[in-house]
Amino acid sequence: MKKDRLRIIRPTVLLVLAGLLPFAGAVGAATLEDISFTSLPDNAFEIALDFSAVPPEPESYALESPARIVLDFPGVQSNLQQRRHELSYENARNAVVVSTREKTRLVVNLNRMTSYSAMQEDTRIVLRVQGATGTAATDSGSSFAGSGFAVRGDDTPLAAGEGRAIRNVDFARGERGEGIVTLTLSAPEISVDVQQTGNRIVAEFFQTALPDHLDRRLDVLDFATPVRTVDTRPEGSSTRVTVEAGGEYDYLAYQTDSQYVISVDPLTPAELEERRSQFAYVGERLSLNFQDIEVRSVLQLIADFTDLNLVASDTVSGSITLRLQNVPWDQALDIVLKAKGLDKRLEGNVLLVAPAAEIAERERLQVEANKQLQELAPLVTEFIRIRYADAAELFELFNVRDDDMGRGSRWDDRTATSSILSERGSAIVDKRTNTIILTDTADKISDFRRLVEQIDIPVRQVEISARIVVATTDFRKELGFRWGAQGASEVGGNVVGFGGNIENFTVPYNPMNRFPRGGAPYVPPVDEDGEPVAPITPTPGADVGTSKGDNAGLNVDLGVANPAGQLALQLLTDNAYLDLELSALENAGYAEIASQPKVLTGDKQKAIIRSGKEVAYQEATSSGATSTSFKEAVLKLEVTPQITPDNRIILDLFISQNSVAAEVFGGVPSLDITDIETKALVGDGQTLVLGGIFQYQELDSQTKVPVLGDIPYLGRLFRNDFRASDKREILIFVTPRIVEDQLLDR
Repeated sequence: MKKDRLRIIRPTVLLVLAGLLPFAGAVGAATLEDISFTSLPDNAFEIALDFSAVPPEPESYALESPARIVLDFPGVQSNLQQRRHELSYENARNAVVVSTREKTRLVVNLNRMTSYSAMQEDTRIVLRVQGATGTAATDSGSSFAGSGFAVRGDDTPLAAGEGRAIRNVDFARGERGEGIVTLTLSAPEISVDVQQTGNRIVAEFFQTALPDHLDRRLDVLDFATPVRTVDTRPEGSSTRVTVEAGGEYDYLAYQTDSQYVISVDPLTPAELEERRSQFAYVGERLSLNFQDIEVRSVLQLIADFTDLNLVASDTVSGSITLRLQNVPWDQALDIVLKAKGLDKRLEGNVLLVAPAAEIAERERLQVEANKQLQELAPLVTEFIRIRYADAAELFELFNVRDDDMGRGSRWDDRTATSSILSERGSAIVDKRTNTIILTDTADKISDFRRLVEQIDIPVRQVEISARIVVATTDFRKELGFRWGAQGASEVGGNVVGFGGNIENFTVPYNPMNRFPRGGAPYVPPVDEDGEPVAPITPTPGADVGTSKGDNAGLNVDLGVANPAGQLALQLLTDNAYLDLELSALENAGYAEIASQPKVLTGDKQKAIIRSGKEVAYQEATSSGATSTSFKEAVLKLEVTPQITPDNRIILDLFISQNSVAAEVFGGVPSLDITDIETKALVGDGQTLVLGGIFQYQELDSQTKVPVLGDIPYLGRLFRNDFRASDKREILIFVTPRIVEDQLLDR
């Protein structure tokens, strides 16, 4: 037991020692400088590769068919003058060295695959290939050392197929109905060749033994997969696995560690249609190999294979030599017919074969006979009631006059197109009953009726719902002061006064009047009853004397125009008065306006819905008179839907929402316009955002008295602060829904 284990492990150890350890050193930039060949006993030979520096670890693999050994050196460039080197050894044809920017590749083409090994000696790599009598290599994916043969401190070669066998064969049905054949291998490096031949998938495992209990044929037809049988049998030193499948299928073969899997999948209808579009022949495959066989005999063989009834013309003769391997029977039939100038017609399960000219002449005579029968057939009249379409529009759809056909004007306007009715046929439309009255042969009327049944169908309808949302947010804040001062005093015998403006000095109640002028004493004013009137501060907005009214007596007028709140203070003395007013305003608002027009229309039919008003205004005409014109301020939805085959909807849309603005120019009112015109593809019942507009405006201003308004704290009395922000957002949505026929029936 221990000895067997050593024999299994030993090749691996030798492979590692021979292939991996020599390249463990540092790898520098290397170029291939020289290549040489040496003959060895037993038809073996060596290939020596000399590099300018220690080369990197190469990647090697072997191919069974065609037999070749490949070594790739990544990052290595070749300086060889000759790429192809012819070899005169018994099992070698040539060696080819190709180089790219990424790597250099050595390809050794053999007559028969055999074992090989590779060793490194400093900057030299030596590839040793055994003679044709050596054991074939079976590992095409080893990293560097050849499969099944290694020389590293021990010159005893190891047999490539030693210990390699198939351990188990299993079959299972997958979730998609595929047949899965799983083969368990004794070693993952076993080489396999998979090919498809007809309805069979053949996998050959080279140099691999098969236990006696696995030499069998599995019947897996009851699993309901494309796989019918799995046949495993030994073929010399190899093992062949044949998977027989039926129907239309595709297969995938792959290996995972020591398990090799062949998955046979049935084709879906879409995959089958794609395959048929790529290859027109879909018949069951057959093989024909005959030398100088009569054509009639080949046709009989194909008829027997397909269970078709064969009728061959007497003019079918001659012999043919053919070798067709695994081709569809319909392709084989076409090849035979084309080779002998024949043609075929298939009617039901009867196959007619004759020379192509004979069939063409026969069909021409048949067309002429049918035409004569059509001309002699009796005319009948029938009434075809049109249910959903307009009979007149349907008639115009088919109506082609002789002028359009280029044959003169022998027919009148009632004649329908000659492609629908015969030359003797005619049609009349009765608009009152929505009926077409046809007069023609029975066959033509039947054809016309079938055509009308395909066209005269209810048009699918679509409900379109649009939604226009306008959201506005505004904020305004304003703070201002108004104050005034008036007064007078006597200085040096003169009266000195002050006030907001010069007009205040003419007001009868000006405090300066309290001082005598020119020696005349001051006389207080009295009313009608002789009662004295007390001095008062001029009221803002009052036109007192010759003052300026609203701003009379104000030194600073920076108040809020339409304040939300006011606070006023006043100080009066015998010869002066002072008034102060604080006004403030803060305004915040939010508004949302939603409009939702909805309309129902048919497929490819325009629908319009609108609601609003017309604004009248006077407009001058060219004669000088005036006329009344109107502008529409309406909510409007105009749409044309088109239903696609996959139940989606193409919308040709125009949505508008107009309103009257506050501005009027020359007597003509202006409009606030919000509209969108677009074309979009929307799913049934889905909501699509067609567009949106976002507007934002922010204003921050300050009005002040120069210099005084900049004084800290006190400067507030000499300025007006204004701040405002406005936001406006418009969103337009649309939702189409296809109306089902069941809803219409209700």
